[in-house]
Amino acid sequence: MGLFSKIKEGLKKTRKAVMGQIESMLRSFTKIDEELFEELEELLVMGDVGVPTAQKICEELRVRVKKEGITDPKEINRLLEEVITEMLSGGEELDISTSPSIILVIGVNGVGKTTTIGKLANNLRLQGKRVLLAAADTFRAAAIDQLDIWAQRSGCEIIKQKEGSDPAAVIFDAIAAAKARGCDVIICDTAGRLHNKKHLMDELAKINRVIDRELPDAAKEKLLVLDATTGQNAVNQAEQFRQATGITGIVLTKLDGTAKGGVVLAIKEGLGIPVKYIGVGEQIDDLQPFSASDFARALFTKTEGAE
Repeated sequence: MGLFSKIKEGLKKTRKAVMGQIESMLRSFTKIDEELFEELEELLVMGDVGVPTAQKICEELRVRVKKEGITDPKEINRLLEEVITEMLSGGEELDISTSPSIILVIGVNGVGKTTTIGKLANNLRLQGKRVLLAAADTFRAAAIDQLDIWAQRSGCEIIKQKEGSDPAAVIFDAIAAAKARGCDVIICDTAGRLHNKKHLMDELAKINRVIDRELPDAAKEKLLVLDATTGQNAVNQAEQFRQATGITGIVLTKLDGTAKGGVVLAIKEGLGIPVKYIGVGEQIDDLQPFSASDFARALFTKTEGAE
């Protein structure tokens, strides 16, 4: 299955639930009027796009309809795809421009953080990168064991210490090892204890100090892993983590298991945080680099015989 096919298949539930309703609604109108835009806005909100983003989309559609002199409601679909593509574009490329580059991966327990790290490591290794994993979620013993398994699966090296070790010390060791071994990318697992925000902030601040001291000129990414099935709750998590730590990008997992794919728009447009990767399945190669145009096209492309 090609990249686009994977994304299209992964967005099937969102496409059927959200875009299916929008298409059905548009067919019921013979002209473009304010009632159409009101119904469209309501459907977008129900599709987890969020109220401010839904309003912005409809406002942009009004402008384009007027500018292009469009009267056929069926044309709204084309305009909607264009607007969504533009809204989601920008900042989605991972910055791993230095050797080594460092990626901090953050997220609450249960969102698929460790799995995401393993899949990302595999993805980068297949691009010819030498990847080193740092098991800095020392709070949970299972996290170290899980990451070890993913290191083996993805063919990457790992730096770990025993449960309860200082996470910043693990990162220090990982940076030293990466320099000595000529690694291209260090991916760091971190603890996801959002309920104790101060502790999390202190821990991440200490990790960041180590990184800034040991790798002052390295390309750095702070990726927040979110579970797409939680919809607007994922947006709330992103906002909390952004306040606590600052994030450079989002990895949205479990998109294939939900009709709430519209949350991508709420995060990018509402919070200004780019989506860097999306998870569209269980397999090791089902973590895909995010493409705004592919995402929008997949939302509007029918699956033959399936819908």
